[in-house]
Amino acid sequence: MAAQNPGTELDLSWISKIQVNQPAVLRRAEQIQARRTVKKEWQAAWLLKAVTFIDLTTLSGDDTSSNIQRLCYKAKYPIREDLLKALNMHDKDITTAAVCVYPARVCDAVKALKAAGCTIPVASVATGFPAAQTHLKTRLEEIRLAVEDGAMEIDVVINRTLVLTGQWEALYDEIRQFRKACGKAHLKTILATGELGSLTNVYKASMIAMMAGSDFIKTSTGKETVNATFPVAIVMLRAIRDFFWKTGNKVGFKPAGGIRSAKDSLAWLSLIKEELGDEWLKPELFRIGASTLLSDIERQIYHHVTGRYAAYHDLPMC
Repeated sequence: MAAQNPGTELDLSWISKIQVNQPAVLRRAEQIQARRTVKKEWQAAWLLKAVTFIDLTTLSGDDTSSNIQRLCYKAKYPIREDLLKALNMHDKDITTAAVCVYPARVCDAVKALKAAGCTIPVASVATGFPAAQTHLKTRLEEIRLAVEDGAMEIDVVINRTLVLTGQWEALYDEIRQFRKACGKAHLKTILATGELGSLTNVYKASMIAMMAGSDFIKTSTGKETVNATFPVAIVMLRAIRDFFWKTGNKVGFKPAGGIRSAKDSLAWLSLIKEELGDEWLKPELFRIGASTLLSDIERQIYHHVTGRYAAYHDLPMC
């Protein structure tokens, strides 16, 4: 991971001036969705790059140690070996960026990845995920326990009430406490943008999270009705850019929820490249939270290599 974001003092004068031009944002989002995607070997190369940005995720009530073990194996070997050999990429050590699980499953993931002999970090959701409607003391303890169990990245979720009621100082203070509880672990702050009410609130919440020391800002838990969308992403990326220009600190971006197809992933990579530049196109500054995306990317690569689409039994399950 990149160096931690030290954060800044809370600057409410900056927050109070913010007003997002929604029609302009929606026009920009339409441009992205209308654009034609790359083809053939260029598409295969971009898809392999997309794999390295995935936080391979399972956040289900029926998670067990055995399906965490399978997830970790898939994180280490995301694309079938013979397909990588056909693309002459078998020696490039292509893995997913991280494995993301519930706090109670962190030990299982750390153990499985260690057994597989790889250094892929374990990310844990925390702070009363996905609603954040538990006591602050409980949310902080959840972070500390996940870090103790070996999580290197913590995906916290903010209390949306603080945004909707304009309690920016309280939001800043909460995230500062999350930052402290993480210690050396990286802090990824989920804004749950589908529940923030407006794009202006999305920008303000993004800025507060970065001022408070978030290393990444993340769109969604994946459990809301509306998850990662391009309008929201554009606003968050512009906030990241503004924060960098003002402080010199680079903060990462993670869309999550509803990103299921290889074509979707290419659009997200293109958006990052255009809005923030190539220096953000690395796992230290860009992640995609997904559970089913990897399967579709592998199917597309299989088609590129063989000229036919894979049957269900051709590709290993996660």
